[in-house]
Amino acid sequence: MKIHEIYKKNKINKKPTISLEIFPPKKSGKIEMIYQALDDLGSVQPDFISVTYGAGGSQVADSTLDIAVCIKEEYGIESLHHLTGIAASGEEFQNSLKAIKERGVENILALRGDLPMGIKEVSKAYPYAKTMITDIHEFGGFDVGAACYPEGHIELSSTTENMDHLRQKEEAGANFFISQLFFNNDSFYRLLDDARASRICAPISAGIMPILNRSQVEKMIFMCGVSLPSKLIKLIHKYEHDVTELRKASLDYALEQIDNLLAHGVDGVHVYTMNRPSVAKTALRRYKG
Repeated sequence: MKIHEIYKKNKINKKPTISLEIFPPKKSGKIEMIYQALDDLGSVQPDFISVTYGAGGSQVADSTLDIAVCIKEEYGIESLHHLTGIAASGEEFQNSLKAIKERGVENILALRGDLPMGIKEVSKAYPYAKTMITDIHEFGGFDVGAACYPEGHIELSSTTENMDHLRQKEEAGANFFISQLFFNNDSFYRLLDDARASRICAPISAGIMPILNRSQVEKMIFMCGVSLPSKLIKLIHKYEHDVTELRKASLDYALEQIDNLLAHGVDGVHVYTMNRPSVAKTALRRYKG
């Protein structure tokens, strides 16, 4: 099933779309851990699961497709295959689309992405996600999602630019959007207001990520430009030397965010699970159980 159809069905039934993100394990990790996490979900299933992507034809990139196929065929959950274009030539990109289509995956999240280690130049073929979206639609057979940024992309200086890029993605054919993580729901509501005022009509899911440790937060601040509310700063300070309590408190904070978002009638919530089964199960049992 195409993911835009899932959003449409849930809207008719007055239900939010609840989805998860997982990522292939690093080379030292075991892919079986991913399947065990999926087994642990039991009968409480998300509407779809997205799988992140490793660029450059790496082992991680191959694992992305394997996991996406398994989610769809073995677990009966629709999968969303991330695909980045920042380091891809036109031929490499087309080959990726062929491989994904041949394996029966119907949904792609088109992301410009970050440059891999050792590569200094952005692809001339895909300097922006909108170019990828156009080519995916021309290839045919896929639903295409794209990213959006509640606090603006770190490379953009204004709300106007942020909306211009979002509109261009929709005009190129984006069927739905998933937001970058945020910790202040007001940022997401401003994004929604600006998007609808700009006549951007595609469904927009709110991206929520529970905090695992302080270093994760620092990385998000400097790489993504995400801001922290004072309540969350105090929470991190209180529990920064107690990982177990920090994770419990941060999951509670994330669940409060989701409660508030659903009360406001958002199209969907996308939970960045960081491959932690407890995060996935807690969210799903609360909102789909």
